[in-house]
Amino acid sequence: MSIMAYRLGIDKQIHYQPQQEAVLFALRFPRVMLGILIGAALGVSGAAMQGLFRNPLAEPGLIGISSGASLFAVMMIVLEAAAFKQLESYLGYYALAVAAFAGACVTAFIVYRISVHNGRSNITALLLGGIAMNALSGAFIGLMTYMATDEQLRNITFWGLGSLGGATWKSVTTLLPFVAVPILALPFMGKSLNAFALGEAQARHMGINTGLVKKAVIVLATMAVGASVALAGTIGFIGLIIPHLIRMGFSSDHRLLIPASALLGASVLTLADLISRTIVAPAELPLGIVTALLGSPVFVYIIISKKRRTEL
Repeated sequence: MSIMAYRLGIDKQIHYQPQQEAVLFALRFPRVMLGILIGAALGVSGAAMQGLFRNPLAEPGLIGISSGASLFAVMMIVLEAAAFKQLESYLGYYALAVAAFAGACVTAFIVYRISVHNGRSNITALLLGGIAMNALSGAFIGLMTYMATDEQLRNITFWGLGSLGGATWKSVTTLLPFVAVPILALPFMGKSLNAFALGEAQARHMGINTGLVKKAVIVLATMAVGASVALAGTIGFIGLIIPHLIRMGFSSDHRLLIPASALLGASVLTLADLISRTIVAPAELPLGIVTALLGSPVFVYIIISKKRRTEL
């Protein structure tokens, strides 16, 4: 084959239509970027929360962040209050995201205030407050679901299962500052969280400002998870499973665990989104279903492997 014929063959292979370019740069790239940012945010938040609570079963939703965001989003969908209509007229498509983020912040603030006694927050009270807020939010979500119309029920169900289908460059730039700060800041908490593994009292004796660390982790996790849930809905198992996999394969040192959780979380969520788009094409499977189907077997395997090691 001549060089000219070979080059013509390459030109034919790489030739693409303007529509394909538009799909790639206007739809596919923003969706991939949104998946990377949300996966990294959920991964680092899960690793930090597990280190703070000294419990490998902890996740950002444990203190009510996800349920608070879900409650405000459902209220925005169901209640036709004047304030919500005014917010929607100002913000349009992003009104639901703003309401969900506000719900995450309000819930986290209430839970933190419940845990504070004599100027110090108690981890056990923080956990119990989160459980109570999760139950309360679940009850109000059930009430809103009972009041909803058929169309509102479909919107609630679709939002609650999670999706990256609405990704645009505008949504990516909106999310970026809220997740970039936690992703960059939480790795610097690694040394303090390593001290927390010995116990809060021991960490205090080592010179760690435990109150400041708890506030910082909760605020940063709320920023990351609240913004992620606001734009993509509820996506489970990423914040729970990813730090487990890093611990099993590499290290429990939070200085490595947190940045590694960001990388693996971004990779896994992007892969899950690819599966959700292609497995039932041309339809799209909700992302929350895919992450649950991928995460549940891994979680069961982790439990069984730990049980076997304990027996040995």
